[in-house]
Amino acid sequence: MVRANAAEVFWDENKTVWTVRIHIGEEALRRACKGAPRDADDDTLRALAIKTANDDGYELAAENVGITR
Repeated sequence: MVRANAAEVFWDENKTVWTVRIHIGEEALRRACKGAPRDADDDTLRALAIKTANDDGYELAAENVGITR
């Protein structure tokens, strides 16, 4: 599994879902994630980012996940 450098989780007002942006070197993947409520806590959002990265074949450490509210 390839290690992702970092990830950002933010609320997308247009789609009304949390979005995870995974950074791998110079590239970034953006994934909309349904299922987490707007008021989800930080631990839930970190887990969402890690699962999303894993689903795409990337390893991501929790300390490399940033959350923007």
